[in-house]
Amino acid sequence: MSDSEFSDEKILRSWHRNAEPWIGAIDGATIASRKLVTDAAIVAAVTGLKPATVLDIGCGEGWLARALAARGVDVCGVDAVARLVQAAQRRAGARERYRELDYAQLAAGALGQRFDLLVCNFSLLGRESVEDVIRAAATLLNPGGHLLIQTLHPLQACGDSDYRDGWRAGSWAGFDAAFTDPAPWYFRTTASWVSLLLRSGLELIELEEPLHPQTGRPASLILSARWSAGANSR
Repeated sequence: MSDSEFSDEKILRSWHRNAEPWIGAIDGATIASRKLVTDAAIVAAVTGLKPATVLDIGCGEGWLARALAARGVDVCGVDAVARLVQAAQRRAGARERYRELDYAQLAAGALGQRFDLLVCNFSLLGRESVEDVIRAAATLLNPGGHLLIQTLHPLQACGDSDYRDGWRAGSWAGFDAAFTDPAPWYFRTTASWVSLLLRSGLELIELEEPLHPQTGRPASLILSARWSAGANSR
């Protein structure tokens, strides 16, 4: 399939269609890798940096924001899917707030606030939208602030395809029949992720590869980067 058959817009359309079954899957804790590894890994990565304020980019139904708020962090969550934002708002506690914003709006400064830490937990799936958000990190972070990205581990997610950047077809394999129209996603190598961070004026400070306890293979890749007010952002 050619790149022309995929786009950031198709990703968003898929998530609008699948918001309700996704909420059910998270509430029911049906995603094994999340239960076993990746949820705890991203919570530990965030809390280890001791931020007072966090922006959860692509927050979905708000599970991560709630987990961080329960640990005393003030969290703002943004997502482009109204149904997911509404679900998050209904469950929000005193330390949480949510906004319906797409990544273009966020990158353009619609939020008008800075944070100690930005977290993107399996929420950077597109091409241009992802690049825009990461380039905008300097406008969203306090000096010395951090960006954390948890994503599919490139070597594990590559499968039998070439290990090079490019669009891939989506799949709901392992999910129930309520999910339809799987979202495409833009595959990036580890080197490509690192390069994007560096080009955006961020300093890579750590790479983490949480291991699946049953397979012994990486369940995800976590990139931790820092922004300095004196850094060149372009």
